Amino acid sequence: MEDYIVNLILVSIVSWASLFLLVRKIFPNRSFDFCNRIVSTIHASSAVTLASLSVEDWRDPVPLAPKSSTSQMKALAVSVGYLIYDLVCCLFDNHVNLDNSIHHLVSIVGLGSGLAHQVCGSEMVAALWITEISSPFLHMRELLKELGYRDTDLNLAADICFALIFTFARMIGGPYLTCVTLSADYPLLIKAMALGLQLVSTFWFYKIARMVKYKLIKRSASKKVA
Repeated sequence: MEDYIVNLILVSIVSWASLFLLVRKIFPNRSFDFCNRIVSTIHASSAVTLASLSVEDWRDPVPLAPKSSTSQMKALAVSVGYLIYDLVCCLFDNHVNLDNSIHHLVSIVGLGSGLAHQVCGSEMVAALWITEISSPFLHMRELLKELGYRDTDLNLAADICFALIFTFARMIGGPYLTCVTLSADYPLLIKAMALGLQLVSTFWFYKIARMVKYKLIKRSASKKVA
């Protein structure tokens, strides 16, 4: 792995951790999870932006290139730093999510392998875009709950937006990208990451579908009672 990429990952870790401490200072009365989700929302927006800027030709956004470009590696390094920060940060919270921890570990190992080999930058940047495009709405759901908007139309709208974007990205774009990665001549570890992320995404899709169904039935029942 290039030295500047290692340095960028280290700077990224420190930057995200510093941002978290700043948010905690700004919102001292909010929960640990609330502050971390604000940082996560900023990362998701930054990741989608950097991933989009790294695309050289939108007519063919995921070309099979023999070598990752510098802009692709920088975008990935920033997110690897965030994933390491978030994995460690979640250990200090009282609610450790096993699904999320496995997702982080798979992503760190897979992206790290891609950065080390300097290959499949297009696919990894596309995966970054797919996995983060729905994240702002995911975090918005929980932020609204802590702000007192649980079981409101606004919270339901955030739920539905998250579910729709997640479904489009993870269950349409995800399988296509997984097939492209598995069929290419890439290291086994990268292929395992692609398959692992898709399996995790499928499991989450099942849970999200159940959540939306439950909320819609609950909202319908409450309106009938009213």
